[in-house]
Amino acid sequence: MAANVETMFYTREKPWHGLGTMVAEAPEAREALRLAGLDWMVLQEPAYTEKNELITGYRVNVRDRDRKILGVVTDRYKVVQNEEAFAFTDTLLGEGVRYETAGSLQEGKRVWLLARMPQEFIILGERITPYLVFSNAHDGSGAVKTALTPIRVVCNNTLNLALKTAKRSWSMIHTGNINEKIEEAKNTLFLADAYMTALGNEFESLRQKKMTEKQVMDYIELLLPIEEKATLQQRRGIEKLREDMKLRYFDAPDLKELGNNAYRFVNAVSDFATHAEPRRKTANYRENMFAKTADGNPLIDKAYQLVTAA
Repeated sequence: MAANVETMFYTREKPWHGLGTMVAEAPEAREALRLAGLDWMVLQEPAYTEKNELITGYRVNVRDRDRKILGVVTDRYKVVQNEEAFAFTDTLLGEGVRYETAGSLQEGKRVWLLARMPQEFIILGERITPYLVFSNAHDGSGAVKTALTPIRVVCNNTLNLALKTAKRSWSMIHTGNINEKIEEAKNTLFLADAYMTALGNEFESLRQKKMTEKQVMDYIELLLPIEEKATLQQRRGIEKLREDMKLRYFDAPDLKELGNNAYRFVNAVSDFATHAEPRRKTANYRENMFAKTADGNPLIDKAYQLVTAA
């Protein structure tokens, strides 16, 4: 398991991010909390200097299980406990929601969960399943974030496009009235149907946009540019990635029936962004890939912007 992953589970088949330990069935909240290794609390304690002098205006977030220091935060910081995250998702999605994956990164500093939403959508004859991603940082480095991530079931590709017409994510900082903010999140995320409807309309529009072979090649070069000062090795690396993306457009069996259009191109880029190994494989590249589930993948969004601008 990658170095930055502390604890994690996933159900049945290994997910697109390739992280975690498999369990047989998607668990409910209480069991998911245990399997993910998230059954701990964050305590807030006074901050002191090395000379034991109290530091006013700051607190230390400490994990109760092992006294691990997660981060130093201001005294305005409100903790959202792991158990509260699961309770929030249970309330949002309804009783009996099942969790596909959850876990901890960076020794508890960041945590997440991913729940499969109860309704599937058939878009252009394909099954698209929406997932809800909840991520949180206990070290003060980031906000609580929830996001809707549609997955194309046949190939496990993420299609979380940044649409202008519908919102797919919401975040809040760890200050102020947390309960009121969570209520606001519920109101926002109940618009999931609106996002999926807008996504379906956008996919139909993309399907109508025909693409020539030259356009495909030009767009791939724009998505994977070669810098003027690139070394021979770097050029070869980018060319290899370009060939990979071309194969995903022209030869992928699940895309051949879609026709030569912008929808096929966005899917090919999504397949590349979701599954292709990077030119330089860092120790935590899979965690970074998973993070894009919530934050959005810039490569997919750029492909979408290219084809819609044409």
